Amino acid sequence: MVGPQIKVPHPHVCCDPLKFGGSPHITGTGVLVRRLWAWHRGGASIETLLKRYPRLGPARVLDALAFAWDNQELVEDDLDRERRMLEAAPVPPVGLRPLAQQSLPFGDERRDG
Repeated sequence: MVGPQIKVPHPHVCCDPLKFGGSPHITGTGVLVRRLWAWHRGGASIETLLKRYPRLGPARVLDALAFAWDNQELVEDDLDRERRMLEAAPVPPVGLRPLAQQSLPFGDERRDG
């Protein structure tokens, strides 16, 4: 992923270029920071996020949100990249459950530089 760099690292968040196209995610999970950030910014409470992801626990959820606050440019860039891919993706099949995750080719995009 070419774009903004991590300004402030956090212990529960990593950006591995071989996983999720380098998108920040909670270490050892498939939970992307941009998802938690978007839901929280949209009004979801910490309690709601903990109910949605009970296996994470409060420390990892709060650390992911703190990472997003400390690295807003990176997380917003990741959200923009996701939006562009969703806009370019074919229309999902009828019957896709609401809030179901759509597979996007983050690891397949052309690398610049």
